[in-house]
Amino acid sequence: MRFTKTIVAALAATGIAVTAIAAAPPPAQVQAPAAQRLVLVDVPRATGPKRDLFNARDLSNWQPWLGYADPSQTYLEKPAADAIGRRNAGDFAVRTVDGRPALWIKGETWGSLVNDLTLSDYHLRLEYKWGAKRYAPRVGLPPNNGLLYHTHGTPGTVFGTWQPAIEFEIMQGSTGMAVMVGGETRARTTTVEDRSIIAPHLRYRLNGAPVELANPGRLWNVENARDVERPAGEWNVVDLYVLGDRAVHVLNGVPVMVLTGISTVGADGTRRPLTAGRIQLQSEGAETWFRSITVEPIRSLPRVVAR
Repeated sequence: MRFTKTIVAALAATGIAVTAIAAAPPPAQVQAPAAQRLVLVDVPRATGPKRDLFNARDLSNWQPWLGYADPSQTYLEKPAADAIGRRNAGDFAVRTVDGRPALWIKGETWGSLVNDLTLSDYHLRLEYKWGAKRYAPRVGLPPNNGLLYHTHGTPGTVFGTWQPAIEFEIMQGSTGMAVMVGGETRARTTTVEDRSIIAPHLRYRLNGAPVELANPGRLWNVENARDVERPAGEWNVVDLYVLGDRAVHVLNGVPVMVLTGISTVGADGTRRPLTAGRIQLQSEGAETWFRSITVEPIRSLPRVVAR
């Protein structure tokens, strides 16, 4: 999920072409800050047995939810039709790729697969790679998906398509970005300004300027520390470490995001730590393969240091 839903909806309501905005290149001749070289240390050992979230046979323990048949309706203030809801419709399946079973996400209809387990204090690992197909309205844009964690609330709450959550963005060039999904989620991180990327022009920076992410709001996302995704067609390894209201996003062994103060804010303004929830794997315009999805309990987080 790439764009703040409120901002996009507002733009769509005015008739501005959202896809044109999404496709616009970053400002020309803008110097990006030098990338930090970050590494993990003190990586925790599991405190219990590893559990497979994907059994490599079927979609047991995964519940589909699909948004609108026409994904261009997703961010409109008044969509022309209702969301599809809890129906697979051939958008999710188990297929063999590269000689092994994998969870296949078609990507044509936006939505997600939601795992049944409520998780807290864990290390999640999965592998993903991009398929060849892209679908409107994201044809020609970087392939996009997402690992949404601390999922809570009612299916379809967020634009008829997703549940509230914190997002570990999976998008070519931006995997590991942090995105707030839903109007109640919050998190804190540290950043550096980078005018070469989309608004709010903030990239994760160890010991950088502190910010709080909120959606709706200007600070709806923070970009990864740097792009370490492997070439298209190759498998990537995602590691997500979560302990209490903190999380570390890791791609191919490289830490790219640290979040603290993960919370929800109620209508009365009361802030509550968000420390548990389910996992969603998104469908958002790009064919995607997932495999080897495992989770194990932990009692500490790895530390991120700069070299």
